[in-house]
Formats: sequence, C-alpha cells, structure tokens
Amino acid sequence: MIYLGVCGWPVAHSRSPAMHNAALRAAGLADWEYLALPLPPELFVETVSALPAAGFRGVNVTIPHKEAALALADEASPAAAAIGAANTLTFERSGAIVADNTDAPGLLEAIRARMDPAGRSALVLGAGGAARAAVWALAGAGATVEVWNRTPARAAALAEELGARHVASPGAADIVVNATSVGLEPNIYPFKALPLKADTFEAGSCVIDMVYGSGESRLLEAARSRGARVIDGLEILIAQGVASFERWTGKMAPRQAMREAVTQSPSP
Repeated sequence: MIYLGVCGWPVAHSRSPAMHNAALRAAGLADWEYLALPLPPELFVETVSALPAAGFRGVNVTIPHKEAALALADEASPAAAAIGAANTLTFERSGAIVADNTDAPGLLEAIRARMDPAGRSALVLGAGGAARAAVWALAGAGATVEVWNRTPARAAALAEELGARHVASPGAADIVVNATSVGLEPNIYPFKALPLKADTFEAGSCVIDMVYGSGESRLLEAARSRGARVIDGLEILIAQGVASFERWTGKMAPRQAMREAVTQSPSP
C-alpha cells in the first residue's frame, strides 16, 4: 500500500480522508489509502519524519502544524517559502521532504469565482499558517490587506513581513477572511470571539471561513443575512485538495468525486 494522510490537532473533524479516498478510487488507485493522523505538536516532527519509511508518499498539514511543516522540510516551493507556512508535504524517493502551500491558490480560486480581488480592501483575521497564506495570496492579487489577531504582536509581525497593515480594531472590508479556529465550533457565536459587527458585512462583499466544522459557522450565517457572498472552508478544502492530489499521484484530480465525497461526508 501507498499511504497519504492529514496531520492535525485536532483532526477528527477532517473530511480530507473521505475526499481523497473517493478521489483515489475514482482515479483507479486501489493500492493507495488516505488516513487521518492526529498529532499533538510535541510529536509532529518525530512522527512526520518517520512516515516515508512507513510507506507514505505525502501528507496534508492543518492546524496547528503549518509553520512547523515548513521548518521540517528539506525543500520548499517559492509559495511556501514566501508565505512561511506549508499545508502539503511530499516525500520524494530521494528521501527529501518537499513543502508546498496549496491554501493560497485554493483561496484565490474560490474568491475569483465571485470577484476580482485586485483593488479591493481585505481583512484577514488570524496570524497562523492559514492567515499567512491568505495575506500573501490577497496582497499578491492586488488587494489592500489588513490583519487582526488577538495577539497584536503576532499580527504586526505578519503584516510587516508580508506587505499588509496591522489593525487593532477592524472595520468594513470588501473581502473578510476568518483564518482563526473559531469556525471549528459553529455553536459559538463568533462576534463574541472576533472583533466584528454585523455592519462589517455589506451586499457585494465576500466573507470566507477557511476552516469548517459540523455546520455553517455563525460568521457565514450573519454575512449571508446581510447580503454578502460567502465561501465556506469546504470549498477551499476541495480546491487545495485537488492541487495536493495531483502533486502526489501525477494524475488529474477527479474534482466531482471529491466534491461529492465532501458534501456527503457525515459531520463528526
């Protein structure tokens, strides 16, 4: 068997195994399997370093390991190196671990289906690996990006590094990206955890939750009720998953099979 997987803490909620296993079956790769790998931070480096010897070809990386994944890698794509975080690791036959970031193109693909980010104002909430990908992608696409995080020093450092602006009190923006873990717990009303008000969202704006939980987050519910266009984490999961699948297998990803598996997968 050839193995793939997703490393995270937590990871039980992940729909990546359902999505990728459906893709592997659709592509005729019967001797491949994709697994969930729950890894606390203190075990990440040791465990991932041992995966190639256990038959793994690659892994996706999610909260909270994206920056550690880049540090672990022997090589990095230009995008991963510039972002400072990786969500995809490929184990080469040479023994090298290669890092890439497919969050950034996945996010842009989803946004561009609704609006051109060039010349738009954007607000990114968070300062972890997903936030870094969002800031880098939006700034590179020509948006003016502001960053907020509950730890101001982290947001300020990220903003300075990636060409954005740190804000202590966010205002309205054309594009709002939640890259915090709040969306993992949709029963928690996010306005209690995030510095947003209902009038942050206007008709014509676009609100994105980069994570997903057992249902649509209250953040997206609020944005939709105000007439904003919304993008949930499952849509970004599919887009970044397509890129990972093709990198690992060398085959075109069966996008429809992946979408059906994600939407039909039962909530944890």
